[in-house]
Amino acid sequence: MNALLYHPKGHPDKLVYGDAPAPVPADDEVLIRVHAVSLNAADYRSMKMGMIPKRRIFGADIAGRIESVGKNVSLFKPGDAVLVDLSNHGFGGLAEYAAAPENALALKPESVSFEDAAATPLAAMTALQAVRDQAGVQPGQRVLIAGSAGGVGTFAVQLAKYFGADVTGVCSPGNVAQTRSLGADHVIDYTREDFTKSAQRYDVILAVNGNYPLLACKKRLTPTGTYVMVGGALPQIFKALLFGRLLSFGSKKIKALSAKANPQDLAFVAHLLETGAIKPVITQRYPLEQAAEAMRYLMQGHAAGKVVVQVANTSHSEG
Repeated sequence: MNALLYHPKGHPDKLVYGDAPAPVPADDEVLIRVHAVSLNAADYRSMKMGMIPKRRIFGADIAGRIESVGKNVSLFKPGDAVLVDLSNHGFGGLAEYAAAPENALALKPESVSFEDAAATPLAAMTALQAVRDQAGVQPGQRVLIAGSAGGVGTFAVQLAKYFGADVTGVCSPGNVAQTRSLGADHVIDYTREDFTKSAQRYDVILAVNGNYPLLACKKRLTPTGTYVMVGGALPQIFKALLFGRLLSFGSKKIKALSAKANPQDLAFVAHLLETGAIKPVITQRYPLEQAAEAMRYLMQGHAAGKVVVQVANTSHSEG
């Protein structure tokens, strides 16, 4: 099969498009014909840290159709269209075929395209666990999302609105209109205004991107507010992990999210896709043979939404 393979001397960025053995699914796995893959920061960060998948193929979020199932698989059958999160199962999505355990799958709604399905799993589940589980967003709360234009941020805006919040997005000037279109009640252009220096206070601050000092963010919380570090550069994440507990004394809480994939959340975000409560923003599309360039584009850190790699010849509207 064709795949994007990691190679220490490969170019560009140690990634090479070439031939690889097709995976053989275990008894509790399914074999998927991949239609589309979306890229995540987890892909290039794992590569930078030397955490290379066993099969040397990155890509966690895929959508496709099941070709065959192992003898112990009971929830899915050949022909089922599925969305998959392989982040806890060795990656392997940037290829024509991938194997996955059935607890990493959810049925793709017929009304949802393969590309939209592939653009959803990890980013939407991360946003869901930040908004619902870590922050416990309630109707009427004021929620600020720093980094509202990226993959996780675009879902966080939509999910915070889904849970009834008054949402403020923080993004670059080129993404203000997009953030408003996703339902944000207010949008701050960070080149013109620093929210950490305003008088406004928030019940929840989700730091998806942007290097804002923890203490400054804490001051912008209401007396019982919660700050959640959702993503950003590795130094920012380490700061939240190291100092968050120290700064959480009192009624204000500082948390760092470590998102964990699970089939219940995957099925839930698939349901939200079907109902239209959330929709991914796809900023760029690349064919599989140009997936290395797609990864390089994502690594630049300016993607306004999701980057999708098209594997099978499917139309954007195929269900």
